[in-house]
Amino acid sequence: MASDPSQPKVIVVMPAYNAARTLVRTYRDIPPGVVDHVILVDDLSRDDTVAVAELLDLQVVVHRQNLGYGGNQKTCYDTALAEGADVVVMLHPDYQYDATRIPELVAPILAGEADMMLGSRFLGDPLAGGMPRWKYAANRFLTTLQNRAYGLGLSEYHTGFRAYSRKLLETIDYRANSNDFVFDQELVGQVVRAGFRIAEVPVPTRYFAEASSVNFRRSVVYGLSTLRTLARHRAAGRTEPEAANAPAAGEG
Repeated sequence: MASDPSQPKVIVVMPAYNAARTLVRTYRDIPPGVVDHVILVDDLSRDDTVAVAELLDLQVVVHRQNLGYGGNQKTCYDTALAEGADVVVMLHPDYQYDATRIPELVAPILAGEADMMLGSRFLGDPLAGGMPRWKYAANRFLTTLQNRAYGLGLSEYHTGFRAYSRKLLETIDYRANSNDFVFDQELVGQVVRAGFRIAEVPVPTRYFAEASSVNFRRSVVYGLSTLRTLARHRAAGRTEPEAANAPAAGEG
């Protein structure tokens, strides 16, 4: 891992639940020389996630009770900020996302061109990567509505591979968001209303048996919750000028 104190500190956080089978592969794909530190927050897994993380010499935080996906991320960001992160990368440890793309993901933030970065599967071919067609259709539907509500033109909002600047995480009140899966979308609404810049880079899609995936019923609940966040966004209006949809380096 990188360790130059004169450079911005990049910390990867992994919100983990039953990730023992995929954690090693995910961690080994993190490029050397880019990331300074890796934190795994375990949400009371029933497998050997914690033991595997400790063997990898990661910083491990274990919840005393299951707090949910959003609750896990709150601990991730609190811990990363306490460790002095300048950029925080959120990476699901289920090996669905290509950690070798971290340099491209954080580069626009380090260059001062973006405050939040999304690793988008829809800048490529998610169906070819095994994404179920019903998930593809649901993602397209929700993303279209979100772009209209936010005045942006992003290809995807529903990715488990993201990066944030320290300033953004210190400014928005992410702790006020849901402890469930809709946390991500509530955070996006906060980011847009605060006027921060969001950009995206392409990442390949990987669906396979061992990767975690939200089932259809939970996906319906998540979709309805996302629609409610858009309704609240419209009701709240903007507190600052609209965020610029800044293109990431290399996008055309």
